[in-house]
Amino acid sequence: MMTTRWWPRLAPYHEVWQAMRAFTEQRGADTPDEIWLVEHAPVYTLGQAGKPEHVLNAHGIEVVHCDRGGQVTYHGPGQIVAYCLVDLRRIKLFVKEYVALLEDVTIRLLTELGVAGACLKPGAPGVYVPMPADANLAKIAALGIKVRNGCAYHGLALNIDMDLAPFLGINPCGYEGLRTVDLKSCGIPATVPDIGERLAAGLAAALEQHEARHKHNNLTERRHDHGIPITVD
Repeated sequence: MMTTRWWPRLAPYHEVWQAMRAFTEQRGADTPDEIWLVEHAPVYTLGQAGKPEHVLNAHGIEVVHCDRGGQVTYHGPGQIVAYCLVDLRRIKLFVKEYVALLEDVTIRLLTELGVAGACLKPGAPGVYVPMPADANLAKIAALGIKVRNGCAYHGLALNIDMDLAPFLGINPCGYEGLRTVDLKSCGIPATVPDIGERLAAGLAAALEQHEARHKHNNLTERRHDHGIPITVD
């Protein structure tokens, strides 16, 4: 059973990042996976290959160069960040499949909440929604992961009810002029605790379903190897 842990509200980014690294470094083959839910104090984060020029004007907000994939994004009050500490090697989940799982769970949640048209954008990780006024896509969820020794950390950030102005100080995810929205601006009233719990439940269910399928497939293969007939409903 996957554990979900809430950090105290407005947690400093560097503290959570170092805790993720330590958890991943110290975990063993049997360490249960965890999901950490965090509402950060304002911070810009640059990914491992992030370009500083994508920070246009920090306006005094801290900038942290971290080890996740992707370019630059903003974390702050009114946004839920789900850090997924997952042993991909144990559950036989490839990185591309894992990224797709994170995106699929987010799109499913947005659809359940009533956000119309939540989708992916080719070549641009994350989740987007169409803007009725101009038909362009705006980003509502950012994605960035790191895999070390087969174990993933970092995760995804979903904008709920936040001050979106800090996104104007960067090229979000490295894309000039990319618009960023939240659930509130999509007409969906929601709170960080509620959306955090629903997002974590969806992620845990999807990961546990994948692990169950993997174990079932392994059992089937072993039975076939021993000549035991299998009946599949």
